[in-house]
Amino acid sequence: MSRTRVSGADVERAVALTAEALRPAPAGAWDAQAGPMDCSCWEAMDHLNNGVFSYATRLVPPVPSVQARPTIFWKRPGTPSLPLVTDREAGPEAAIEALLMVGGLVAAVVDTRPATARAWHIWGTADPEGYAAMGVVETLAHAFDLTQGLGLGFEAPADLVAPALARLFPEAPADTDPWPTLLWATGRGELEGRASRGPDWTWHSAPLDGD
Repeated sequence: MSRTRVSGADVERAVALTAEALRPAPAGAWDAQAGPMDCSCWEAMDHLNNGVFSYATRLVPPVPSVQARPTIFWKRPGTPSLPLVTDREAGPEAAIEALLMVGGLVAAVVDTRPATARAWHIWGTADPEGYAAMGVVETLAHAFDLTQGLGLGFEAPADLVAPALARLFPEAPADTDPWPTLLWATGRGELEGRASRGPDWTWHSAPLDGD
């Protein structure tokens, strides 16, 4: 069965929708817990930005690594411990702007790398489309967490969710509403007739059979 492939444009759309959803929250709300995550919304945003940033950096080299070697020190000693850290004094817009930046980086990289390119990921060495799908899912799943913590509403559109869901979660049902299905697949919700995924869920980064 043919499926719609995920592209850089989907990543840019995911970060743009997330930015739009987060902007109404006042700065004082960002110290609240980010939904089901065990951290504040500020910390969740740093986590999101670093995750999306990492997807771009893995595919950037002319010959991407397929080994799990730490080319960037993701957990530095001390605090803060991540490569990208939000300047809280600049307010939430600084973190939102960083998300738009790293999303744009992923979009640019995945759309210029050949389909044969591969780069390591703990859940399967991935192709450019896989990294585009990761950018979409990482952004939308944490958009849910952040808007839960900030007291905002958020629902990602089906036509954005469905291709990324099909790429990273081939075991997910294709006849259910994509948004609640993605929340189920990432351990954030229940889906009728399916066992709960819990916190130990994974996605399928490696290219799908037949790709």
